[in-house]
Amino acid sequence: MRSVTVTIIFFFLITNIFGQSIKKKIEISHLTGDFYVFTTYNLYKGSPIPANGMYLVTNNGVVMFDTPWDTTQFQPLLDSIKTRHNKMVVLCIATHFHDDKTAGLEYYRQQGIKTYTTKQTDELSKTSGKKRAAFLIKNDTVFRVGQYSFQTYFPGAGHTADNIVVWFEKEKILYGGCLIKSAEDDDLGYLGDASIKDYVTTIKNVQKKCKKPKFIIIGHGDWTSTKSLKHTLIMAQELEKKNYR
Repeated sequence: MRSVTVTIIFFFLITNIFGQSIKKKIEISHLTGDFYVFTTYNLYKGSPIPANGMYLVTNNGVVMFDTPWDTTQFQPLLDSIKTRHNKMVVLCIATHFHDDKTAGLEYYRQQGIKTYTTKQTDELSKTSGKKRAAFLIKNDTVFRVGQYSFQTYFPGAGHTADNIVVWFEKEKILYGGCLIKSAEDDDLGYLGDASIKDYVTTIKNVQKKCKKPKFIIIGHGDWTSTKSLKHTLIMAQELEKKNYR
């Protein structure tokens, strides 16, 4: 009995020691109706960090918003969608030029999926050596796919100079990407490509455009709170005061 107990304790210790080094795979969560959130992980400063994307199942195929950050999960996501819904992904829109959103663009283009970014994102992707889309969005655009419609919206610079959000007005779903932070975050995260002086105005523009969202999907972390947009504004205001008072 004692040897069994020792073995269990040893296994528990080994699991805890090496658990953080085990790379987490893709997670898919049902949001509402035909909307789903997918989360993949990548290492940042030695720790696994979640990155959220979303997909929408329509009568004319599946629309994906951003790509997995984990490059090993490009095909598993397609396979999971096919298994769950018996549909193919037909369209993919990336919301800014960082790898956690654009990494899979070339892979998905090769699979026959129409990939889109804004013209500004494409210019930044080209300059920084990131993956690029096959098609460009020149202005805020309303897409209609199957029974759904949604609008891409550039509210101004914030997390990056090119960040856009996607607004489903009928369903009141705001896909905010990395511009919007988790309600649990203590700061605005990576600011290497950010515009601190514009962040407050940009978030206020999102609030004006996307009124009373029922769901807000953010780029990283817990996306279950609708307080994330207001919380991001507060953090942006605090950072602006700190830097420009």
